[in-house]
Amino acid sequence: ALINFYCREKLYNHVCKVANEAMKKYGNDNILHFWHAFGVIMQNRISEGMRELQDLEEDKNVVLCTILCLIYAHKRSKLVDRETVQQLDSRLKTERQNCTEKALYFAAMYLWHMNRNDKAREYIDRMLKITNGASEGLILRGWIDITSDKEQYVKKAQKYFEEALSRSESSTEVDALLGKARCFELKHNYSNAVELINRTIAAYPKYTPALIEKARMQLALQEWDQAVDTARRTLIQDSDSIEATNILVLHSLCRIGDYAQAVDNLGELILRIDKNEPKNPALYYNCAVIFSRLCGRQVQVIHQTYTLTERAMVLDKDNAEYTIEVGNQLVLMGKIKEAITYFSKALKLDGTSVPALIGIIKCQIAENQFEEAKQQLELLQEVQQSIGKVAEVPYLGAVMAHRINKDIEKVTGMLNSAVDIHFSSLGRLPLGMNYYKKLNPDFIIQIAKMYLAIGPSEPDTFTQRVPISLRRCGSTLDPISKGLPGLRDGHYLLAKVKYYSGAFDAAQATLQICLDNDQTFSEGHLLMAQINAFQGKFNLANQALDMALSYNFEIRDSPSYHLIKARILKKNNEHEEALKILKTAMNISGVRKADSGKKKSKAPVVSLSDRVSIFLELVEIHNILKQQPEATKVMQDALHEFAGTSEESRLNIANAELAVGRGDIDQALSILRNITPSHPFYVKARERMADIYLNHRKDKRLYASCYRELAEQEANPQTYLLLGDAYMSIQEPEKAIDAFEAALRKNPHDASLVSKIGQALFKTHQYIKAVNYYETAIKSNNQTSLRMELAELYLKLKQYEKAVSTITAIVKQEKTSHDINTLMEEARSVMLLAQIYEKVNMPKQALEALYKCLDAQEKILKRVGVEQPDAREKQREIAA
Repeated sequence: ALINFYCREKLYNHVCKVANEAMKKYGNDNILHFWHAFGVIMQNRISEGMRELQDLEEDKNVVLCTILCLIYAHKRSKLVDRETVQQLDSRLKTERQNCTEKALYFAAMYLWHMNRNDKAREYIDRMLKITNGASEGLILRGWIDITSDKEQYVKKAQKYFEEALSRSESSTEVDALLGKARCFELKHNYSNAVELINRTIAAYPKYTPALIEKARMQLALQEWDQAVDTARRTLIQDSDSIEATNILVLHSLCRIGDYAQAVDNLGELILRIDKNEPKNPALYYNCAVIFSRLCGRQVQVIHQTYTLTERAMVLDKDNAEYTIEVGNQLVLMGKIKEAITYFSKALKLDGTSVPALIGIIKCQIAENQFEEAKQQLELLQEVQQSIGKVAEVPYLGAVMAHRINKDIEKVTGMLNSAVDIHFSSLGRLPLGMNYYKKLNPDFIIQIAKMYLAIGPSEPDTFTQRVPISLRRCGSTLDPISKGLPGLRDGHYLLAKVKYYSGAFDAAQATLQICLDNDQTFSEGHLLMAQINAFQGKFNLANQALDMALSYNFEIRDSPSYHLIKARILKKNNEHEEALKILKTAMNISGVRKADSGKKKSKAPVVSLSDRVSIFLELVEIHNILKQQPEATKVMQDALHEFAGTSEESRLNIANAELAVGRGDIDQALSILRNITPSHPFYVKARERMADIYLNHRKDKRLYASCYRELAEQEANPQTYLLLGDAYMSIQEPEKAIDAFEAALRKNPHDASLVSKIGQALFKTHQYIKAVNYYETAIKSNNQTSLRMELAELYLKLKQYEKAVSTITAIVKQEKTSHDINTLMEEARSVMLLAQIYEKVNMPKQALEALYKCLDAQEKILKRVGVEQPDAREKQREIAA
């Protein structure tokens, strides 16, 4: 069982050690000799392994696996002896005809560990036929199937393990128990998997792989503290456990964001690999790739992962993948020129390497070599058609488009494409090493930064609409906020998304996590100042600015600092000082005039939206100081500077606001009418027009017509939703229902639209129609939120039996997810069930439901502070 485990983990020196120890203990069994030779060969000691195998060729029980392994070893040799390979192939065919069941069994096991599952299945099926279903054969067949890529085999695997476990001679067989646990894992039933692993630990308390598997399942359940405890328990039994050390590294990086501890843990990991797997380049490489993408580019961590990568490259100098990773690590450290050297070297090793070409393009963009990068990217886009989609290609296209021509629509489309490609490979992997490798949080952070670069610089409190780019950014960051609560940059960017979306409390709660973990994070304090200033909390904003400055004096060179400071001064009626600050901001490189991008500069690029915000703030200050000519001049300069950009219509809307302020309503409407559907702020302009008609002209008909025109011009769910909300605001719910239904036809899976229609029907006293609507919607869109609303509707209508059956269906529903939102839904549903039981005078059932709710709420409170900090207070109130 130990040999099987270490073969599965590809820890081949461990295989050799276990085989050696077993031979000392049990004598020179040839199967142990075989696995020792196999481990030697897999560590690239080909000649040594082949000499060991040649001594085993006459043993009938290991002859097949020995020949198969010799063929593999010969093909791995620098000089392939084709004649010997042919002789071995011929002998394999002969031996296969009259071999023992053990020979078939060990050959199948060897083929399985070489990822040749289809061939392994042939051998084991023949063995099972000869032995009438021997237990060890059933167990191996189960493992072959469960590690297969074909779903039909995976589904069958559990029955093989169960059949073996039902027999007295194998009722506690380690591989059968762990195999069945793996079946539960693949079904995302991690709790049942843990129960089976606990049975294994009880039966074999010194079998450390069972502890490792338990820690992995605890990670899948996001029970971080328990996973760490299990890892430490593993290290007590096996002080050199690489897998347990990996879990400790993950905990320090992903859960608590303690980079000093991560550096120490990585140091231990390097020592343990050096000692126990010194000839395993794939292990060094894998650890380097995973951990370097989890640390938010913290240099002290990257130094350790760079060491791991160097070890891999030294062991296999001709491996292009390892050479590319050295380049990637250098990019993470900001050493662009050195990185290019390694990417170029990798291209010489493998002229078709897409990752090497991607690395070169990244470096060229970083060095502002846009023409060269453009040519390479075009080449890559051509190559991609034959190799399949790679997420980095549209991402790099988005970066180029943003840096060169600022085409927001094009950038957004390419970012969306990058996200879709990237997340398509994740599937439903459980939290763990493989999940984090595929997640690649560093790449997601770069995508999120690009989404924010093309998004708004301030929340839209007027329309309260969230731009699509922000919504996509938030959903892109969501796996990081859940799976990496310790990653500072993930919370920081998510706080920005929430701020720009108008969710101020949520933004501040999320941002506070960053500042609790790292008080010296000056950008976090600056964002806190920005949020407070926007809400009019200028004293708090000033305190946050002072904190930012105290940790990083260079923050004074940031346009954002000047913008916030000016707003604070404006609030305190220190308008002359605000004017000075804004004039200083205008003189910062890249504000008044955009940087060309050709000259190299260490200063960060000033975003287009930040530049416009400074211009607009300056216009307002001039207006306050009655400096109308100066205000007009700045506005005209801005309109000229940003003509043809995505921000032009934003400036026009601001210009219309100035006209409204002067009382020139006709001029304001004229400016807004000129903002056509091709402009990015068209919807906002129409909404502002509607507001002017309603509040200044008192004309409900024209108010509604603005939204009708909007829905006609841009017939999408969002515009129909706006039209429906507009009708609701002027007390026309019947028309609102028509608009919401039109939105639902465009987006049939949006439960919020069903909810709006149901509420509108209820408001118009169409109760039966509301109930029918919910029931029909649930059949095609079985979302818990809709069932909850239907149950609440039944409760209002005093149809208690139907309310109970609706809620009971939710409570009894099998949980396929263990995320915090599912837990919240569970708590809310049993709370509602308790309320219904109370209404129908069933106190015992009400009390049981309340206890269930309390249990769910306790689980929520353990996780909510990290995963959804903005909901912490609300969840505490519910628990109370």
